[in-house]
Amino acid sequence: MTDRESPRRRVPGPARPERADGRRRPGPGARPARRPAPPRPAPKAIRLGSPRPRLRLIGFTFTLVLLVFVVRLLQVQAVDASAYAAKAERNRYVVHTLAAQRGEITDRAGVALATSVDAYDITADPTLFTREQLKIDDGPEQAAALLAPILGKDQAELVRKLRPQDRTLRYVKLAGRQTPQVWRQIKDLRTALATKAKTDKSTVNFLAGVLAEPSSKRVYPNGDLAAGILGWVNAEGKGGGGIEQQLNERLAGEDGKIRYAQSGGLQVPTVGSTETPAVPGSDIELTIDRDIQWAAQNAIAEQVEKSDADRGYVIVQDTRTGEILAMANSPSFDPNDLTTADAAAMGNAALQDAYEPGSTAKVMSMAAVLEENVATPQTHVVVPNRLHRGDRLFQDDIDHPTWYLTLNGVLAKSSNIGTILATGQLGKTQAEANRMLYKYLRKFGIGSYSGLGFPGETKGILAPPDQWSTSQQYTIPFGQGVSINAMQAASVYSTIANGGVRVEPTLVRGTKGPDGQFTPAPKPEKTRVVSEKTATTLARMLESVVDDEEGTGTKARIPGYRVAGKTGTANRVDPATGKYRGYTSSFAGFAPADKPRVTVYCAIQNATKGSYFGGQICGPVYKQVMEFALKTLQIPPTGAKPANLPVTFKP
Repeated sequence: MTDRESPRRRVPGPARPERADGRRRPGPGARPARRPAPPRPAPKAIRLGSPRPRLRLIGFTFTLVLLVFVVRLLQVQAVDASAYAAKAERNRYVVHTLAAQRGEITDRAGVALATSVDAYDITADPTLFTREQLKIDDGPEQAAALLAPILGKDQAELVRKLRPQDRTLRYVKLAGRQTPQVWRQIKDLRTALATKAKTDKSTVNFLAGVLAEPSSKRVYPNGDLAAGILGWVNAEGKGGGGIEQQLNERLAGEDGKIRYAQSGGLQVPTVGSTETPAVPGSDIELTIDRDIQWAAQNAIAEQVEKSDADRGYVIVQDTRTGEILAMANSPSFDPNDLTTADAAAMGNAALQDAYEPGSTAKVMSMAAVLEENVATPQTHVVVPNRLHRGDRLFQDDIDHPTWYLTLNGVLAKSSNIGTILATGQLGKTQAEANRMLYKYLRKFGIGSYSGLGFPGETKGILAPPDQWSTSQQYTIPFGQGVSINAMQAASVYSTIANGGVRVEPTLVRGTKGPDGQFTPAPKPEKTRVVSEKTATTLARMLESVVDDEEGTGTKARIPGYRVAGKTGTANRVDPATGKYRGYTSSFAGFAPADKPRVTVYCAIQNATKGSYFGGQICGPVYKQVMEFALKTLQIPPTGAKPANLPVTFKP
């Protein structure tokens, strides 16, 4: 390789000095250095706030909220746990009464006179009728408009129940003891509304909150038959009168209870319930014979209507046992429908009316005279047309010449004057005679309750003898100035028929408990009033009233039977004014006269059409009822001849 071809070797030269800014100075032949651009200002950095304060604030807020929840949780679960649990239980659980089945009332043969059938109490949950539930303001009004005609209730009253002042109230009773037909009608309406609401969003089922609870309804299969005895059951399910009221505790039984969870007014089936079963009431068997009761009620109703009278009553009694076979009142009422009942008829007038009996009371005066041996049936009694005693002039029901009667004739012709003369012999003075007569009246049960214990029964009015006025000393012997009820009057004749022994009247034969066991009623109390001899003599004397042509009770004759009886026609005190107005007409007696089995007593108050004499309007009722009773009880005639005691004598 030549020198030319040999590579140029670089000889390192002296180093170029550097400039003060660190760059090298340019050497010879070097390109001039580029002037540097002025430095750009650096962008300002964004300083972020510290996150710690905000995190602390958020943490504090969460802590506070959690603390509130913890405190509330402690309060609910620990401090007030029992109170809240109880409140929850009340809101969730409901307690309903399970009504006990009311016992039946039957006649002596077991025929139902009062019984109970299935029914429903129509209820509602008022919280289901609010705007929050129905989305309308007039839910209670619309529901009430539909329910009122079905339930027979006032529409405004239903609205008040469906919108109570207590907004938390979950239960109200809209109507009690409604028939299954009523509940079915409500259910059909509720179902129809629910079905329509599914397709028509504007339809509101405002009956969704109407519910029902099983109950029972009292019914009386025979209508008004024996209504005065049976009474009725009120809207609360309690006896409102008669046997229903008197024996309410036995009939009612004991209600039970059921507790269950509810939602939307309906029972939740998956949650348990507790139940205390109801105990059914006892059945009551009466002494009443339904057929005889029917005959008595028809007979008195017909005569009261025919006579245009205020009212009337008939009592039929077994003379040996004191059992009441019938007790009929007219007018009566239907306990199935009290809305049509007359308030004045809703009772048992045969026990509640106090009135002056008139001549039917003369049998007690004659019993005292015979028992005290101051006269016999053949004793002669001269009866003038007028008799002056005390401050009054007494007379009989008709003007007559002087009658020459036996004591038997005084009873047969129902002479007031003859009775005054006979009872005057009971003492050496009138005061002694008064005391003696008073003693016998009390023994016959006058002035005392009959022993039935019936609601509203009157014991009548019998003042002590030292309080008798001048006129009462002479009117009480023939049945004026003393007040009784129809049961007392019937009992007097049953006492004579039973040989002089008074048997306390009874209406109840016994009870049958839920176990089916029959318990007889306690035996009635017996009291001897007069001797058997006196009673037998009186029975023969009472035959003359019916059989003798001179007697006042000929319309009570029953072919083939010996009948003992007595008529009565008394001045009547008007209960409205307290003054005498009209008459009390009556007839009392028993048959067969020589072997008594049945007593019948009839009284009619204030007959205004036709006759008002007891023998004329009550005698036929007595005959009709007595004939029916004798046939029903299959009591044959005795076949013995009547005594035919003399009525008059020749002076």
